[in-house]
Amino acid sequence: MKYKFLVVTLFWLLCGYTSTAQLGKFLDQFGKKSGGLSEGDIVLGLKEALNVGISNGSAEASKVDGFFKNELIKIAVPPEAQKVAETLRRMGLGDQVDKFTLSLNRAAEDAAKKSKPIFVKAITSMTVPDALGILKGQNDAATQYLRKTTNDDLFKTFFPVVDSTLNLNKATEYYADIVNTYNQIPLVKKVNPNLKEYATQKTIDGLYVLIAQEEKKIREDPVARVSDVLKRVFGQGGK
Repeated sequence: MKYKFLVVTLFWLLCGYTSTAQLGKFLDQFGKKSGGLSEGDIVLGLKEALNVGISNGSAEASKVDGFFKNELIKIAVPPEAQKVAETLRRMGLGDQVDKFTLSLNRAAEDAAKKSKPIFVKAITSMTVPDALGILKGQNDAATQYLRKTTNDDLFKTFFPVVDSTLNLNKATEYYADIVNTYNQIPLVKKVNPNLKEYATQKTIDGLYVLIAQEEKKIREDPVARVSDVLKRVFGQGGK
C-alpha cells in the first residue's frame, strides 16, 4: 500500500499537479483504475519512452543536415580555433572555414547512425530504482540517465567513425589548411586543438540534446505517447 501511494505521488509530481484539490482528483481517478500500475508497468513505460526518444533523436541526428542545419546542435569550429576562423574570414578566406564546418557536421551525422545499439543496451539494464529516480527527476532525467550510462561507450564507438568520416569528407584536410594558414601569420600564437576528440564529444552532446527534446514531449504532450503503455504511465494525470 505504501508503495502504491509512493507511485501515485511520483506521478503527481511528474504531471505537474500544484494543488491539493488536483491531487485529490488524481487519487480518485487512480483508485478507479483496475489494479493500478505495477513496478513492471513503470519500468516498461520508461524503457519504451526512452526507446521512442532515442529512435527519434538518432534518426533526426543522422539524416543529411541533421546537425548542420539544427542550430541547437550544429558543431562549430573548436573554441580554441575561433580566433583562427575570425582572422581567416577577415582575410577573405571564409570559404575554407565554411567547408571545414560543413565537413565537421557531416562526420557527426555519420557517427550518429551508430548510436542506437548503445542506448538500447543502457535501457535494457534499467532497474526499478533507476525508473523511480527518473520519475522523480526533471524533464530530462531520463536523458541524464543515458548520459551517465552511455557517454563512455558512445565515445569509444564514435571516435573511429568520426575519424574516418573527417578524413572522407576532407574535414581533417580543411582543418589543417586553416590552421596552417593562420599559424603562418606573423606574431600569432600557434594553435592545434585536438579535432577528433572535440568532434566526437560534440556529436554525443548533440544526440543528448535531441533525446531530451523527445523526452520532454512524451512527458508533456499526449500526442507524443505513441503506445498504450506510454499512455498508461505518462497519462495517469488525465493529460
